[in-house]
Amino acid sequence: MNSRRYTAAFAAALLVTALGWAVSANADDVNRAMLDFAFSRAQTQFYKPTSDQALLDGAVSGMRLAVAAKHGDPSKLPALRSRNNQAADTIQLNDELAFASVRFDKTVGEKELSYAAIKGMMESLHDRWTVFMDPKEYRGLNEGLDGGNFPGVGVLIDIDQATQSPQVVQTIDGGPAAKAGVETGDILLAVNGKPTKGLSLDQDSGLLRGKEGTPVDLTVSRKSSTQPLSFHVLRANIHEPSVVGTVIDGDIGYVRVSVFGSTTGQEMSDALSKLDAQGVKGYVLDLRNNGGGYLDAAIDVSSKFIPDGPIVSIDSRTQPLTTFDADATSVAMRPLAVLVNGFTASASEITSGAIQDSGAGVIVGTRTFGKGVVQTIYPMPDGSAVKITTARYLTPKGRDINSIGIAPDILVPDVNPSDLGNPQTDTQLQRAAAYIESKIPPSQS
Repeated sequence: MNSRRYTAAFAAALLVTALGWAVSANADDVNRAMLDFAFSRAQTQFYKPTSDQALLDGAVSGMRLAVAAKHGDPSKLPALRSRNNQAADTIQLNDELAFASVRFDKTVGEKELSYAAIKGMMESLHDRWTVFMDPKEYRGLNEGLDGGNFPGVGVLIDIDQATQSPQVVQTIDGGPAAKAGVETGDILLAVNGKPTKGLSLDQDSGLLRGKEGTPVDLTVSRKSSTQPLSFHVLRANIHEPSVVGTVIDGDIGYVRVSVFGSTTGQEMSDALSKLDAQGVKGYVLDLRNNGGGYLDAAIDVSSKFIPDGPIVSIDSRTQPLTTFDADATSVAMRPLAVLVNGFTASASEITSGAIQDSGAGVIVGTRTFGKGVVQTIYPMPDGSAVKITTARYLTPKGRDINSIGIAPDILVPDVNPSDLGNPQTDTQLQRAAAYIESKIPPSQS
């Protein structure tokens, strides 16, 4: 697995709402129920007041675009005028969808028209984070947040600059490589006899992946061994971790979080426990290029470094201000630096802001993205979903960082993406490590 292929999708600070659906098995009924549901959620839950007219216009616009894309005549779809009554306007939507389905049944299906209307309504809110996701897009979002499962050997790799071969950055606990004896720091010389030197990370990853249960032979070099070592490994289904922890400069725990997913809180606990057992004296938490994830995960991670007090407050149009406190799971307090950049967003900014406001650590790097709003995902019965901005969040000191971002305590210019996480070339990481060392009491140095 390529440790540099983690992407920042600006996933948001997400809440997922599970709602019961009692609709007919008839496909047309399901399509209309989804349209009604999306209309209701947008009208009542969007964090800014909106109007039925804007939503009706968006729905009609979306259907017209779908018709035009199939070379139909969009002018045949009439405009709708709000009756200033949600029930009456919902009936209008249903009638419009039914009419469009009959009028264009040979070119555009009702599901496609329903999807187009929902997409149009979401776009009418003029919020880049409020979107309709078809089943494929929704599955992709879940896979990104919950960790994709793939058949492989269970290692994270990066190119070692000295040898131009892949180096094992981390072995996944319980994975085939770890069970066989592969260790962090090993240089991967060959896979099934094919030399890896000079190959790209994608090519190296392709060699390591394969059908679950198939064998692969790994040849590695290790500093403690004068001869190459060989390992026979059976590929297995691997869960992609969101947290990578290692020791740098002899006594600093470096923890990189790629996304705030459903398992990130537990992964963070496990990583910190291992680093603590290795005797680290401070932590660098790397949130660069982390585009967000679940709100709960941000609270879980923040709580590891903040023993008590507020983490974040959520301010919505429909509910009173709600404050979430640390959950009493903090590790032993040690010097802490958090690395951020312009792609640190949303849930990552919740954690960064909480740590900065609480004084638990310092922020190092460049100003963050500035995404201070929360989305709620509303799944629908056919596997699609709408993601709606339902609230804004505030840091413990009441700061609204939307479109502003979080300014670092220690400004260090951005580094080359290929240098991220490399203690020899990552100047932001070097500055964070220097800060940690300066805060370690002389008796512990």
